[in-house]
Amino acid sequence: MPDQDDSLLLYINEAIATTRDKDTLFRNVTEKLRLIFPFDAITILTLDADHQYRRVFLRDYLGEVQLPYMAGNKPSQMPVENTPIETFIRQPHLQQFDLTELLKAYPDFQPFESLLAGGMRYLTVVPLRTSGRLVGLLSLVARRRPDFSPSDGDLLEKIGSLVAVAVTNALAFEDIARRQQETAMQLALNNALLSIKERGELFRTIATEINRVVPCDYFGVRVRLLTTPGRAFAEFGKDAAGHFVALDENRWDDLPNAEAARQAAADLFSKPGFYVGDNFDELAKHYDLMRYIREQRGTQSVLYAPLDVHDEQTATLILSSKDPFAFTEETLALMLNLVPQIQLAVQNVFAFEQIEALRAQLEQEKTYLLDEINTTGKFEDFVGSSAVMQQVQVRIAQVAPTDTTVLVTGETGTGKELVARAIHNLSTRKERALIKLNCAALPAQLIESELFGHEKGAFTGAHDRRIGKFELADGGTIFLDEIGELPLDLQAKLLRVLQEKEFERIGGRRVIPTDARVITATNRVLEDEVSAGRFRADLYYRLNVVPVRLPALRERPEDIEPLVRHFLDRLSRKLAKPVRGLRERDLRALRQYTWPGNVRELEHVLEQAVIVSQGAFLEFAGFSATRAPTAKPTDAAPLKTLKNQERDHILAALQRTGGRVSGPNGAAVLLDINPKTLEARMKKLGIRRTVGVEE
Repeated sequence: MPDQDDSLLLYINEAIATTRDKDTLFRNVTEKLRLIFPFDAITILTLDADHQYRRVFLRDYLGEVQLPYMAGNKPSQMPVENTPIETFIRQPHLQQFDLTELLKAYPDFQPFESLLAGGMRYLTVVPLRTSGRLVGLLSLVARRRPDFSPSDGDLLEKIGSLVAVAVTNALAFEDIARRQQETAMQLALNNALLSIKERGELFRTIATEINRVVPCDYFGVRVRLLTTPGRAFAEFGKDAAGHFVALDENRWDDLPNAEAARQAAADLFSKPGFYVGDNFDELAKHYDLMRYIREQRGTQSVLYAPLDVHDEQTATLILSSKDPFAFTEETLALMLNLVPQIQLAVQNVFAFEQIEALRAQLEQEKTYLLDEINTTGKFEDFVGSSAVMQQVQVRIAQVAPTDTTVLVTGETGTGKELVARAIHNLSTRKERALIKLNCAALPAQLIESELFGHEKGAFTGAHDRRIGKFELADGGTIFLDEIGELPLDLQAKLLRVLQEKEFERIGGRRVIPTDARVITATNRVLEDEVSAGRFRADLYYRLNVVPVRLPALRERPEDIEPLVRHFLDRLSRKLAKPVRGLRERDLRALRQYTWPGNVRELEHVLEQAVIVSQGAFLEFAGFSATRAPTAKPTDAAPLKTLKNQERDHILAALQRTGGRVSGPNGAAVLLDINPKTLEARMKKLGIRRTVGVEE
C-alpha cells in the first residue's frame, strides 16, 4: 500500500517539523505506527558517540507493559558492553529476534527476562540513523511473530531515519533546556550567596536549586581536618513532601563503630567521583558506611566533589539518591563546575560565623574591659611592705609571664581577685580581657551555661545562643573565684577543658578550642575538701601548679597603717568627703583588732567612718568599744595566741546571734565572712553551733 506508506511518512515528517514536545511527538508517532505494524510495546534507545553507553529515551507509550527494571526514575546511562545491544549495533538494517534465543547468548539480561515474564517474545530492532550516523535503536516488541514483507522492512527503516531526526532534535532541545536550567541554577546560587548569610537557609537553598537540575535525595557538605573522620557542615534530606530538611548528626547512632566506619570511608571524599549500579554495590561490600546507607536509607547512588576551603581542613560536596543510576559523567562535570560557588559559600559561612562570634565576644567583653580599666591590678595596689606581702609580689612577678595555672588561696577579703588581675596585667595576655566568674554566686544548674555557653533551645528558657566565659576568655585569662564551690560533675568538665583545651556548648555538637589561661581562687582548704570527697584530687593537682597564698591581715599588722592611709585617701575622693584626721587611739585599736574579714572588712569600716564623721577627726561608730580590746594587756598578763583570739571572737559573735551562723541575722554577716568559711573555721577551732558548748 504505497499511498498509505507515503501518508505515514508524510505524517511523521510533519509531526517532527511542527511538534516540539517530546512526549506528544512520540506518542503520536507510535500510535500511527501501530495502525500498520502490530506490536505490544515500544522502546527507543539512544547511544553516545562512541557507542559505549545507552540510554532509555522513550518506552511503552501505549501503557500496556510495565517493566520492573524501569520503575521509579529513569536510568541515565547503562553500558553497552556484554549486552544484546552489542549485537544490534553491528547490523546496518532491520533485525528480528526471538527473545528466548537472545537470552541463550545473554543469560540473565534482566530487561528481556522482564519482557518474557510479561508475555512478550518477539523483538524487531530498527536502526536510527541520520547523516549516516547511528544515534539509537527503535525496538518493537510483540507477543506474536510479526510477518514483515520486504517492503514493510524498507518502510520501517525509512521511518527509522525520520525518528532518528526527531530523536536528534529532541536531544538538542533537551540539551538547550538543560543548559538554560543550569544557567538559571548558577544564577540562583549567586543570588543566594549575595543575599543569605545564615548557614542552614543558604545551603537549603543551594540543595533545592541543585535538585532542580540533578535530582537527589540527600545533599551534604562535610568538613574534616586531615586526621579526623569529618563532621557535618550542612546536611539535608528530602521529607515525604519532597522538601529538604536539616538532618541530625545523631542519625548514625545505630551504626556500629560509626566513627571508625566514617574514617574508613574518608578517602572516598577526597577525590571527585560517582558510584552507581554495580559500582555502588561494590562499595557497599567494602565499606560499612555504604552498606549502612543502602540498607537503612535506601541509597543506591552517591557523588563526591571535593572543595578547597583552606584553613588546614578539607570539605566535600556529597549527593546521594535512591535511584541506582542517578548520576553520570555529565552530572559529575556539572557539580565540578559548581565547586567554586559552593567553596565560596562555605568560606563565606565560615567568615560570617567567625565575624558574628567575634562581634558577640566583643560585645560581652566590653563590660569586662570597662571594669578592668577601672580596676587594673598593679603592684602599687598591694599596699604594705611586710615581708609576707613582699613574698606574694615576688611570686606574682615569677608566674605572671607564663601560661601556668595558678591557685590563689587565702581567707575571705584578703584580695585574691586583686592577685588575679595583677597576674593577668603583667602577662602577655594583657591585651585581652580578664573574664571572672564566682562559682558560689550562681545556682549549680546555671554555672555550666556560664562557663561553656549554650545553643538556642538547649534547655527550657534558652531562647538565644549564649557565649560562655571560656569562649570569651580565648586568648586572655579566666578567673574562677570560689572554685571550691564548683559541683563535682562540673569539676570533671573543667578538668577536660584544662587537659584537652576544648569544650562544647550545652546543646551543641561543635568542639570549640580554647586558649584561656586559668586562675582559680578559694578560701577553703582544698586538701581537706579532697579528703572529704567534695573535690576531685586530679582537678586539685591540675589547678595547684603554682600556688599563691595571701596572708590574713592579722598576720601583717605592720601593714594596717599604710592600708588605712590608702583607703582614706581613695574613699574621701570617691565619696567627696573632706580628709579628716585619725586619732592615735583609733589607729591603735585598728592594729589590735583581729580582722576576720581581713582587708575587705577594714575597707568597709573605714568607708563607714568617712560617711558618718562630722568633726575634724574620723568617728568609728563605737568600733573601739565593741570590736577592739578595751583593756591594754599588762606585761604580767599572758598574750593569747592568734588562734585563741580568733576563737574568742567567733564565740562572741555567736553569743550575739544566739548561735545562728548564716542568714541576715547570723554571725557570718556580723563578722563579714562567707558562712561556709565561718563553718570551716568553727570546725577547725572546735566550736559547735550551740553557744558555750565546746567539743
